[in-house]
Amino acid sequence: MVDLHALIAFCAMSLLLSAIPGPSVLFVVGRALAHGRRAALSSALGNALGGYFLVIAVALGLGTVVAHSALAFTAIKLAGAAYLIFLGVQAMRAPAPDLGDPQPVPGSQRIWEGVLVGISNPKSIVFLMAVLPQFVDREAGGVIAQMLVLGLAGALLQLASDGVWGLMASAARGWFGRSPRRITQLTRTGGASMIGLGVTVAVTGRAD
Repeated sequence: MVDLHALIAFCAMSLLLSAIPGPSVLFVVGRALAHGRRAALSSALGNALGGYFLVIAVALGLGTVVAHSALAFTAIKLAGAAYLIFLGVQAMRAPAPDLGDPQPVPGSQRIWEGVLVGISNPKSIVFLMAVLPQFVDREAGGVIAQMLVLGLAGALLQLASDGVWGLMASAARGWFGRSPRRITQLTRTGGASMIGLGVTVAVTGRAD
């Protein structure tokens, strides 16, 4: 059973981490600017799912491998960075979306894109491997279950935080979208932000 004080403390730390603009926030904002509210919320859901996959990996001990392997950490980081850059280039090359139904792409695809970004987020990887185990009461038993519960709470908070960011960005997109030229520029800005984010992810993080 998860200690209530540990749960509250972990949730507070997770919420603080989620609210600070990082790969997941910038990705959701980029999707909101480029494609609208639905794409932003789907991306936020995918991000949260990707983050929870990381929780499962840490809980099952796979995080230890990445924690002690610079090669594994770098491979995950670079894969995520490359995918962000790919999505950014796609957004910049695509024609301006129809504001009535921006980029009619299946929600499942948006979610999957978010999962790939969320699971390769260096900030989440480092946070979960370094912090999550600190909130587990090993003497109480059920360590894996405790990690899964804590991680689920963190993922739900991330979903809420990213969703708010996405809604705010999509609202701004609607205002800019009253001008065809502005929406085209905004779409390109969303793509450029994802490319910049991908480059940032690639050059930051653990180097050893």
